[in-house]
Amino acid sequence: MRRKPIIGLIYDFDGTLSPGNMQEFGFIQAIGQTPEEFWAKSNSIAIGQDASDILAYMKMMHDEARKMGIKLTREDFHRYGADIKLYEGVREWFSHVNAYGKAKGVIVEHYINSSGLTEIIEGSPIAKEFKHIFAGSYIYDENGEAEWPGIAVDYTAKTQYLFKIQKGIFSSRDAQKVNESLSDEAKRLPFTNMIYFGDGETDIPSMKLVTMFGGNAIAVFDPSKPGKKEVAQKLLRQQRVSFITPANYTSGSRTFRLVCAIIDKIKADNELRQFSRYR
Repeated sequence: MRRKPIIGLIYDFDGTLSPGNMQEFGFIQAIGQTPEEFWAKSNSIAIGQDASDILAYMKMMHDEARKMGIKLTREDFHRYGADIKLYEGVREWFSHVNAYGKAKGVIVEHYINSSGLTEIIEGSPIAKEFKHIFAGSYIYDENGEAEWPGIAVDYTAKTQYLFKIQKGIFSSRDAQKVNESLSDEAKRLPFTNMIYFGDGETDIPSMKLVTMFGGNAIAVFDPSKPGKKEVAQKLLRQQRVSFITPANYTSGSRTFRLVCAIIDKIKADNELRQFSRYR
């Protein structure tokens, strides 16, 4: 029996599914700061120490919470995630796309590939929709409190997770299986079957990688935010992405119609490959 093709929709989170950074929907307010104050301090650490932006914000979260006597357990992060705002249509998006894929005879899977925090995303209203979440996380002490960054995902680290998705590896720690050579037929989810969603420069390496190997990358933008459409248009001109679309995920949106068209093409390409293997 011929296996149904798997199509993977891979999303950045902040600015792609949500209109802001996930830290801004409860955590930053809890430590008594504004988003502008928090990110200015975080950026000053990164610039002053010539350090990773991601590790800098994770240090800021840890240190500022301790100063305020706020515990950071997995459960605390989950509570912050519950208040994340999402773009219009995101909550229903997954069921609509899954249903379309099923009608076309393909399996649709959804993944997160984010520089944010796994623990916050796990608390979000859409966490159950993802086959796996690749994002940053903390190491926890014997009391279950965050004490040190365990995983920090920057723009280059995101690309390694694409290879893990391709091979069906869901361990962030694994550095052996991901480097093993596999034939194209043995790859669980080839790049040609990937649809990558991102909103900005930190997604460029992943977008370029997906398109370079025959997949599709989509730059989404928030029309209400000045300059965002221009960033997406620049990515399209530079051939970093295949398409651009407003961050509207309702069933009648351009985004939905675009993804349905890509699913149709992937299904057709898969059928043609089957014909080419006739002996």
